[in-house]
Amino acid sequence: MSIVELERAPAAGAHTPPLPKRRAARRIRKRPHLFIGVFVAWALALAWFHPRMWSLTELADGGWAFASIAYFVVFAELAWLYGIYNIGIVATALLTRRDQRAAPAFPAFAPETAPAVAVLYTTCNDFVAHSARSCTGLDYPNYHVYILDDSSDPDARARIDIFASEHLDKVTIVRRATRSGFKAGNLNHALNNLIHEPYFAVVDADEVLPENFITGLLPRLLADENCGFVQANHRSQPDARTRLARDMGVGIDIHWKWYQPLRNRFGFVMFLGHGALLRRSCWAEVGGFPEIVSEDLAYAIAIREKGYFGLFAEDVVCFEEFPETIRAFRIRHVKWTRGTCEFLHHWMGRLIGAKAITTTEKLDILFPTLNLPMTFFFFLFMVNAQFLFPFVLGQVETVTFVMMGQELTAPVLTFREGATRIFGLDFYAITLMTIVAPILCFIIELARRPLQLLRFLGHSTALYAALSPLSFASVVGYAATGKAQFHVTGDAKGNGARKRPAGLAAQVGRLARETHPDSDAVQNFEKVIGLAFLVSAIATLQISFIGVALGFMLLPMMHRAGWGNGPLRILAWAPFTMIALGVMFGALGVAGLQPVFFGFGFHF
Repeated sequence: MSIVELERAPAAGAHTPPLPKRRAARRIRKRPHLFIGVFVAWALALAWFHPRMWSLTELADGGWAFASIAYFVVFAELAWLYGIYNIGIVATALLTRRDQRAAPAFPAFAPETAPAVAVLYTTCNDFVAHSARSCTGLDYPNYHVYILDDSSDPDARARIDIFASEHLDKVTIVRRATRSGFKAGNLNHALNNLIHEPYFAVVDADEVLPENFITGLLPRLLADENCGFVQANHRSQPDARTRLARDMGVGIDIHWKWYQPLRNRFGFVMFLGHGALLRRSCWAEVGGFPEIVSEDLAYAIAIREKGYFGLFAEDVVCFEEFPETIRAFRIRHVKWTRGTCEFLHHWMGRLIGAKAITTTEKLDILFPTLNLPMTFFFFLFMVNAQFLFPFVLGQVETVTFVMMGQELTAPVLTFREGATRIFGLDFYAITLMTIVAPILCFIIELARRPLQLLRFLGHSTALYAALSPLSFASVVGYAATGKAQFHVTGDAKGNGARKRPAGLAAQVGRLARETHPDSDAVQNFEKVIGLAFLVSAIATLQISFIGVALGFMLLPMMHRAGWGNGPLRILAWAPFTMIALGVMFGALGVAGLQPVFFGFGFHF
């Protein structure tokens, strides 16, 4: 067994010096059709709806009322843009599917001419032997596996040592004394100090590589010296170990199938941090991976500025697992949200000003990356729609319910005169489009399996629609500290397992520093927000918000009890059911029947 432990961190500036460029950079032009269509459709929607929407501000009787109405209008119109963007993705994929070429055939590599490739398996207390084993069984004659072990858990380190001892000729363990720079720091450390192969792959701890991983990707890299990396496709593990991973894994398959292949022609091919083969000279030319949480996207932008580009290989398929537990799912979400905030803080200006990156590519980067921090504004939108908007445009009326011959009267909020001017079939249609657009590819893909589609939509709503308070806390936490957090998704003994601080002040401090979903402060925040929404939604009879409020409270409960908890799995259907009922009641309003609940609950 070969173990390399470097006790000294490399000195500042110890990165491999940039190599001189020996090729003429080829300017890559991506087709702008997708984004032209998106913005034209959005402009038409604004031209049709905005005058009517903005006219609601005439009903404002003060500054707070005006701000509430204006925020509703602006955010709703931005939501339409994202809805049109998602529909544009699906439409472009359908229209160009016939144009997709068959997977190219590549000649076999002879052992004497095959360039050396390093396979860098990264782990931090989340080692998976099955995944590491897949790295040792590739059908390529000249590669070596390096396990870049950042683990602090002695049990994890011991498992890695045992695995390496079983693969003496294929595996080297690389450890470092200081774990700075997150995953990027781990990769840079190894590439600076030990690994010198001209090509290297980056593999996540739970990822399973196909046998043809190198033989399928390397020819594409060799075919064009301007190609800086080739990103492989991914599917969910067919033998997922937990019920949550089995229930939600289909989402991985569908997302990669519909959203990634288009980027070769219509967008920016992103290095997704794992399952990719990279050119070492590119890495050296940009000074290594940027040592931030979103090092993958920042790296892809950095090499694109130098004239390199990435390719997506749809035919080479790796396997990855959906997070095995609700806890792991929530930890991953916090890491992504705060990491994206860090990327936008430090890199968005550089991206926008990059002359070598086309406008089409910039838009393709910004749409998905801005989506996570946008959840902060979505949360404020819901707060506005639930706690301010009904009182700004509403009036109290008495409604009589008749059940089994018994009459019950109750005060409810309805629209006051003039506030219903925006309603109509057209407004309902664009609202429904906004709701359906993000899940349209799943609906199309699973249309022939309606029961699986229903289960997937129900489960997805319970997970994703209830993330808003956690997303809000994550964005606020980054804004307060200026720091991202690299919580390891598969680390069951990580940050959240530490002793929780006692006292409100200590909990709030940790909430801002880490927003770790194990924290009592985080979970209590979610429950309080959920309870407040539930009380308000019942008082205003907003059916959809009742479901969302229940989701806010259920998610931290499932975090502790697990996805397999029977009663919670039944209650997890409440968000989807209530939102669907809200949408149907909205349709009654279009038909002329004034809903008894305040109508804006279903509009986003």
